Amino acid sequence: MPKTLVSREDIRLWTSARAGNPMLMEVPDGSGSRTLLQLTFGQDALNSDGNEGPDHVGGFALVGWDEWFEALEANQLALRVSDDPSGGNEAEFEFVPRD
Repeated sequence: MPKTLVSREDIRLWTSARAGNPMLMEVPDGSGSRTLLQLTFGQDALNSDGNEGPDHVGGFALVGWDEWFEALEANQLALRVSDDPSGGNEAEFEFVPRD
């Protein structure tokens, strides 16, 4: 059964529990640009033993939580996650409009 996370604390806790990190990408949109949000998982493993993993993945750049949450709120989005304890992809999520 999915649940929707809106609060910064809930989103950060859910993501951190799965070794996730926030990412953003600016893309052209008409005469301006828009910000795409993403979460990446396993970055901490890439950075273990002093081996710095990439700061960019598929055009997305790692960012701090404050910058990521500003983009989430500016786009009026929430994070829908699976809370199925039976397994599956623990990092399964999607961005949805806030109610």
